[in-house]
Amino acid sequence: MSVYNHRPLATAQQGRVIEMLETIKADYDMLSQDVYLFNSQIQEMNNFQQTLVELERSQQTMKKHYEDEIARLRQQLDQVQTRGYTVLNPPSLSGQHPPTIGPSSNFFGGIINPHGQNAHTHQGPGLTAPQMNENTVSHSNYSAPTGPHSGSAYTPTPPQGSRSDRTGVHRTEGYGQPSIPVSAPAQPMNPMQVYGYPRMNTGTPTAQPMPPSAEAPSMNTKRKANLPPASLPAQPMRTSGKMIEAASSSGFTDADPSSVPSNMKVEGKDWFALFNPKAPRQLKVDLVHTLDQSSVVCCVKFSADGRYLAAGCNRSTIIYDTASGHRICVLQDESVSKDGDLYIRSVCFSPDGVYLATGAEDKQIRIWDITKRRICNVLSGHEQDIYSLDFSMDGRIIASGSGDCTARIWSMADGKCLHVLRIKDLDQKDPGVTSVAISPDGRLLAAGSLDKMVRIWDTQTGMHLERLEGHKDSVYSVAFMPDGNSLVSGSLDKTLKIWQLGTNEGRGYGIDRDRSKGPCKTTFSGHKDFVLSVACTPDGSWVVSGSKDRSVQFWDPRTGQTQFMLQGHKNSVISVAISPSGRPLFATGSGDNRARIWSYDTVGP
Repeated sequence: MSVYNHRPLATAQQGRVIEMLETIKADYDMLSQDVYLFNSQIQEMNNFQQTLVELERSQQTMKKHYEDEIARLRQQLDQVQTRGYTVLNPPSLSGQHPPTIGPSSNFFGGIINPHGQNAHTHQGPGLTAPQMNENTVSHSNYSAPTGPHSGSAYTPTPPQGSRSDRTGVHRTEGYGQPSIPVSAPAQPMNPMQVYGYPRMNTGTPTAQPMPPSAEAPSMNTKRKANLPPASLPAQPMRTSGKMIEAASSSGFTDADPSSVPSNMKVEGKDWFALFNPKAPRQLKVDLVHTLDQSSVVCCVKFSADGRYLAAGCNRSTIIYDTASGHRICVLQDESVSKDGDLYIRSVCFSPDGVYLATGAEDKQIRIWDITKRRICNVLSGHEQDIYSLDFSMDGRIIASGSGDCTARIWSMADGKCLHVLRIKDLDQKDPGVTSVAISPDGRLLAAGSLDKMVRIWDTQTGMHLERLEGHKDSVYSVAFMPDGNSLVSGSLDKTLKIWQLGTNEGRGYGIDRDRSKGPCKTTFSGHKDFVLSVACTPDGSWVVSGSKDRSVQFWDPRTGQTQFMLQGHKNSVISVAISPSGRPLFATGSGDNRARIWSYDTVGP
């Protein structure tokens, strides 16, 4: 028999076991509660996610319904306007605003801003037409354009009075077709002739008809005096070595289509073209495709074989088949932040059609592999928006122009920057580069800029060769003629110019020189507002221009005369492009959220 009493010891051990079991139970209960809370949170998150999905579906349904309603209203308005009526004070629809071009310190800000945003700045007027005055009604069956973000058609009129442009000169803005006050009595047709067509009635009292030899006391007296005799086409003439400007076609866009003979006009559902009766008719024009977009079309460009057209819009570039008009692909950088806008300012196909270069507001040049629909290279270095791109014809280099006052030449082989062509003129305050073009032989680079100049560089050495001086306002577009020896430029001074290169007469650095001997061969006058884009046909027979006056004009570079004026958009024609080969086609991009493909064919015998 043991001398020790083991029962108390057993009781103590049992108590400790029970205590440990209680502790384990408490921990288990606590963990069970945490698991329950965690499962509840997961369920709550799943419910929240499901709610978001349902909200997104509802938003997409509402968006589609909204877009269908807008399309229906637009169709109704177009039908009403086609019958000659005008809708006053349409309800404003919310939508995106057109882009602002470039930093606020330069004149780019005024080109695609809505009208009125620049009222307190030095910048020029925007592309969006002003709101229509309640007391006016359109006098033409061809209604004036809509704003790109209005969502409905309306007929704008010129603002009352005048405004000061960037040069400080007061001038009255003219948008689209002239309008007349509702209360104004009917007036007889003004006998003043424009290109042989009677001008549209402006509703203001007109002078009594006078003999052809007399001059009407009108603003257009000077304009009329510059017109050539009815029996002779206008020819640029040289006097003492100075090239005389081509006959002005000012007012051609004012001609009333209903008064034009049927053999001198072409009319479509929502477009028309008027031909110049003072020049032999050589072309016919027709609409091929209308490519509607969800934003302003900033640029259009054909592929080298003419089979495809690229249109640069907000955040994306869309490539179309020019034969069918079908959308081939959409190129969009998904890695870019979704906040705000990112307008594609320039697009350009490589000569072999494998790549597409795009320039945007984020200072980046993206090189896309079209087949794979992915970015294969990004060219960085510019410090401001990219406004223009151009490939050399051999595809070895690509040129870019930016608001940072530089043009750059890049190697396509490795993406390296070969030359930075910086504008260093001390006498120029804002030489932002708006447009670049490489000559057909790849030796020269032309750059238009905000300081009214066109500059020529050597692409191999980066040496500055020439400065072409003559425009009175910013140069917005340049294009080489096919011979490579001459260049076309379009400016905010409403004119186009053809320059002869290599004359060494256009440097303009203040040296003493005979200014009657300049490199400017011909000046084309006729647009009523800024010339925003120029292009040349592959054979060099025609120069094409797009303008803020919403028209496209085909010019004969040999005579300086307009062949025809096309009104096919409801807002400014921001970009024009010519198909380099294949069927004779040209494309237009506009602030009315449309790109259009047109045909121009030679009139048969």
